Amino acid sequence: MGKEKDTLYLKAERHIQVEKEVIKLSDVAKMTCSDSQILNHLKTITVYKFKKDGEKRKVISILKIIECIHEVYPDMTVENLGETDIVMEQLKVAEKKGMVIYGKVVFVSLIAFFGTAFTIMAFHNDIGIQDVFDNMYMLIMGESPGNITMMEVSYSIGLAVGITLFFNHIGGRRITKDPTPIEVEMRTYESNVNTALVETSNRERKSLDVD
Repeated sequence: MGKEKDTLYLKAERHIQVEKEVIKLSDVAKMTCSDSQILNHLKTITVYKFKKDGEKRKVISILKIIECIHEVYPDMTVENLGETDIVMEQLKVAEKKGMVIYGKVVFVSLIAFFGTAFTIMAFHNDIGIQDVFDNMYMLIMGESPGNITMMEVSYSIGLAVGITLFFNHIGGRRITKDPTPIEVEMRTYESNVNTALVETSNRERKSLDVD
């Protein structure tokens, strides 16, 4: 059906998330081709269908995708510019009431706030930060400190500013355009999870691949 000079360029992502059961080629990869009619047809090709009671995550090889393309266009030249294995995941987005979402946000925020505060206090207690402040005050001023000195106040302000600059956020606003440490760690975690899923699926021969 296709011309010999037709070339399809594929760029597949490592991990895709969809809500529907039938996965089309356009859901798995971005594509471009000189023939717009062929391209539109290729986007509608079904590459996988999730079962209602089956697994909601599946690994598919780019070779399997190319095989599906060649079943329709045998003479099509396919150039892969993306991943060689794709993790497909079906998500079910349930509608939840606003108060439930707000309650969860408040709950997680409280845990994060008090958990972080407890960790900082425990760390300071372990290193004896108050004794360090008292000794420094004695060396500089030559007398015992009172209840609260400028050293404690300055340290507290500096700690808050340092945490804000480190996490690169003030409220919902980003200080710089660089990704935050949390975003970097999340991307690293996602990459490691996807790699583990692909390797496990290939080892157990559960991935969709050519024979």
